[in-house]
Amino acid sequence: MNILDKIIERKKQETAEAESKISVEKLKDSEFFGRPTFSLKETIRTKSGIITEFKRKSPSKGIINNKVSPLDVVSQYEKFGASAVSVLTDEDFFGGSFDDILSVRNHINIPILRKDFMIDEYQFYEAKSIGADVILLIAACLSPTQVSEFTDLAHSLDLEVLLEIHSEEELKHINKDIDFVGINNRNLKDFKVDLQHAADLKNQLPGNILSIAESGIYHEEDFRFLKEKGFDGFLMGEYFMKNENPGEKFGEFVSNVEI
Repeated sequence: MNILDKIIERKKQETAEAESKISVEKLKDSEFFGRPTFSLKETIRTKSGIITEFKRKSPSKGIINNKVSPLDVVSQYEKFGASAVSVLTDEDFFGGSFDDILSVRNHINIPILRKDFMIDEYQFYEAKSIGADVILLIAACLSPTQVSEFTDLAHSLDLEVLLEIHSEEELKHINKDIDFVGINNRNLKDFKVDLQHAADLKNQLPGNILSIAESGIYHEEDFRFLKEKGFDGFLMGEYFMKNENPGEKFGEFVSNVEI
């Protein structure tokens, strides 16, 4: 099994366990379930275009930064113009938790992307209940039919949808209701990064869809390269999180690339 297969297998077990403890009806009673959501479609255009990320570790990098608090980091991200913040909620492989979103939701006024491996309807109710505004669908672990059905469910919950693809074959997962298509510069099966591959794939996207360059953006030159290729937004995590103060590093980056 590759790492993605291992993650999905664990996610199936994890979701079944969660649903056995807390029903969907109980999730609907949560504090955040009825809140109006923030729109990434709006902030991607009006702010820096960068979706910053709070991530403690990853399967490929190990520990990235486990010494900072979510609130300290994301409040700085917002201060320096982030369009949104992506928060990892997978515990086993990325060191995340629902608390990472819950602890910041009432303190920031930009969208939160729940970044996880969404394979079950139950997870969408979870996302809504913890205050997320956007969810990630990963084409590599879903069928086109599942993407369509999950998109409809997300929209019924007032959640926007970022569909992540990495290959030409995954273009078939795109449908007219998707809010954003993210092209992952990193192959989820072997974790190799190829910016040119992502740039080439972008040229095959429908012309009216917002595009997000994801992962593997390690230098200001990488950002400029992808921006020149016409991406509307950029999801960046490790570049900032590997620093002692991720928020200040983001502010420095925004100043240097003259957004």
